[in-house]
Amino acid sequence: MKLAMIGLGKMGSNMMRRLHRGGIEVIGYDQSAVAVDAVNHDGMITASSIDEVLVKLEFPRIVWLMLPSGEITEHQIRAIAPKLNKGDIIVDGGNSNYHDSQRRGKWLGDQGIGFMDAGTSGGVWGLENGYCLMVGASDEVANIMRPILQVLAPAADQGWAHVGPVGAGHFTKMIHNGIEYGMMQSLAEGLELMRGKPEFAIDLAQVTELWRHGSVVRSWLLDLTAATLRHDQSLVNIAPYVPDSGEGRWTVVESIDQGVAAPVLSLALQMRFNSQNKEGYGYRLLSAMRNAFGGHDMKSLEQKK
Repeated sequence: MKLAMIGLGKMGSNMMRRLHRGGIEVIGYDQSAVAVDAVNHDGMITASSIDEVLVKLEFPRIVWLMLPSGEITEHQIRAIAPKLNKGDIIVDGGNSNYHDSQRRGKWLGDQGIGFMDAGTSGGVWGLENGYCLMVGASDEVANIMRPILQVLAPAADQGWAHVGPVGAGHFTKMIHNGIEYGMMQSLAEGLELMRGKPEFAIDLAQVTELWRHGSVVRSWLLDLTAATLRHDQSLVNIAPYVPDSGEGRWTVVESIDQGVAAPVLSLALQMRFNSQNKEGYGYRLLSAMRNAFGGHDMKSLEQKK
C-alpha cells in the first residue's frame, strides 16, 4: 500500500517514519528542503513536487496532508484536486475547523474524490507510542484507509476510530483539545497554589511523581509535568505566555452555538488569553506542558520582551 505525506513538520515527518516502519510505502513532500533532507536521511522516499508525488502513487492515490489549518490547507487541497481522478482520496490530518472539512468533503465528493478528516493526537511522542486518530469519512473511504490507520495507531485495534461522517473527525478532535485546555489549566493552578505555600517547602517534582501512581488525577499530562519538574522546578527561563492553537476557541464557540454550558473549557481559554498580560508560575507550567506533549515552541523571557 502507498500514500503521499504532504507536510513534513514535526508531526508529518514522524508519521511518515512510523508508516515506513510498519511496511507502508510513503512518498514525502514539503516545500522546505531541510524537512525533505531530514526524511531522506532516514532512507525514505521523497519527491521534488506534487506532480512527482502523484506519479509515484498507485490507484487509489492517497494524499495525506499534515499542514497548518486555514488558508494553507485550503490552497493545497484546491491545487491537488484537479490532478486527481475519481476514487482517489485526500486526508486532512491537521487541526482544521470541522465546518471547513464538511465543506471540503462535499466539494471533493461532487468530483468523485474521497475525503477523510483525521483528528490526530499524540504530538512528538506519536512516533514511538502511536497516534490517537479520530476520523470522519464514508464507510468506503474508512475501509480503504484502515491498514494505514492501524499502523499509525498504538495498536491495530486501539487508538483509532471511524467516529462518523466527514467532519466528525475534526469535530471530535476539537472537543478533545478543549478538554485538554481544562485539564492543563487545573494542573497548573493546583501546582501554583502548592508553590505559593513556602512554609511547607513542598517538592513539586516529588508530588507530581507521587500522583502518577494510584491517584485519580493520574494522566499522561501529569506524567509529562512530572518529567518537566524533575529537571527544573523554577521554570525561570520560560516566559509565562501560552498561545492557543484555535481549537479551544472553536470548542467554546460550539458551546455557545449549542447553548451548552462549558465554563471550565471557556475559562481555560480565557486564562490563555490572560497569559499575555500576567506574570505567573502557572503559565510557565502550561507552556512547558505544551512543549512536552506537542513539541510546541516555548517563548523565552527574552522573546517575551
